[in-house]
Amino acid sequence: MTQRRPCPAAPGPLEDYAARFDDLFGSLAQRRGFREYLAGLLAPRDRNKTLTALAGAEPVTGAQHPAVQRLQFFLSESRWDPDQVNVRRLELLRADPATAPHGGGVLVVDDSGDRKDGVKTAHVGRQWLGRYGKTDNGVVTVTTLWADERVYYPVHAVPYTPARHFAKGKSDPGFRTKLKIGADLAVRARAAGFAFRAVVADCAYGDQDGFRGELAEAGLPFVMALRPRRGTWARDADAHTPVDAARVLAWDGPEDPGDWSPVTRTFRDGHAETWWAADARLGGWGPDGARRLVVATADPGTLPDKATWYLVTNLPRPGGPREADSLHPAAGLAEIVRLYAIRNWIEQSYKQVKDELGWADFQVRSDTAIRRHQALVNCAFSFCWATWFADHPPQRDAAPRPGPGRGERGAGRRRAAAGTVLAAGAPRGARLAFPVDRAAALVAGLVHSAPAPAAASPDRLGRGRLRPAPLHP
Repeated sequence: MTQRRPCPAAPGPLEDYAARFDDLFGSLAQRRGFREYLAGLLAPRDRNKTLTALAGAEPVTGAQHPAVQRLQFFLSESRWDPDQVNVRRLELLRADPATAPHGGGVLVVDDSGDRKDGVKTAHVGRQWLGRYGKTDNGVVTVTTLWADERVYYPVHAVPYTPARHFAKGKSDPGFRTKLKIGADLAVRARAAGFAFRAVVADCAYGDQDGFRGELAEAGLPFVMALRPRRGTWARDADAHTPVDAARVLAWDGPEDPGDWSPVTRTFRDGHAETWWAADARLGGWGPDGARRLVVATADPGTLPDKATWYLVTNLPRPGGPREADSLHPAAGLAEIVRLYAIRNWIEQSYKQVKDELGWADFQVRSDTAIRRHQALVNCAFSFCWATWFADHPPQRDAAPRPGPGRGERGAGRRRAAAGTVLAAGAPRGARLAFPVDRAAALVAGLVHSAPAPAAASPDRLGRGRLRPAPLHP
């Protein structure tokens, strides 16, 4: 058997990580392309991470540079399987005690919509883009994310293909809705060995009876948000929306909470807030029904819009009649609130990190190339955790497996660099979670062709894109 030629090493700690994927690539050019692509994604940005930026070439005029052409061929033409790369990435995450999934975490189902011009790109279409809050031309990818109070990372990603790409539209056998893709990915994550306490999603998924039904049929527990005024059938005298159901609950203040129970939410900066939670009744839903409606709020008297959650779950109530026969362990009010609170990683860090790593910066058209780019971005994401935990191993007494009643972000852990700490409460701007800034600085300091480590100027920011934060060593 011919001995493989040695591949030029990736900078710093990236080489040890990249070497674990070498057997998935059949040629020296592929192994080198894998390293160069990851190094470019991890380097601090001064412009969008297109292929010219990843190769350190000038935009537009540098498109024919040999280094750019090598990356273009690696991404679009070379023969390698992005699914195999993702499987290996997940194997590494499961094998590392610092990132191994456990039954106290959650699997978050979400979708990411990004603007894309034209009509020739795979999966592109005029559709709802959640991050922009409007319908526009773009590509939407359904993703699953495993998370607990300490760590979070992507599991699977599948682009959604609008009906216009199919000969028979929505009637075509190949067409799948985002809800169907999300349910399939949840089942796929469990089959891949990812344990979790519940599937968590926002109201875009939680409002859909069919989506919840698919998860329940697959034997998966869930905790999902509902829109406050999501209507349901009920008798005239009964509540017809989640907010109506919350308003009929007894409340006479903290000294006489009535139907409400206090729950404590603890944030990463160490501060804690007292919220109130209660089981409510809505239609056929109730504390002992197949579906529970749990309301959690900072003020039961006013039910403020931005500090009130309406959650539906199939986890049984402790001590209730369903507990003995349920497939899932019972969950009290504090546990339900804890599980949904973990989803805040999506809003407070995950989207910003993906943007910094160039998730939406691809300039390719084929389905294969898009999936490869996304798999490589997820590899860069996971490498950040690997390099962080290499120098910051989790404490044995830090309990990475939270139990019922733990706060949203677990025990507070203060760090000296305030600019890299996950914001408590609503984020003030786009900031990066702590492992990512260090990994990017490590790589950028060793890659000679890395872009200048400066934040993009206002005129260079894409329309509607989040402003990247400066990276600190």
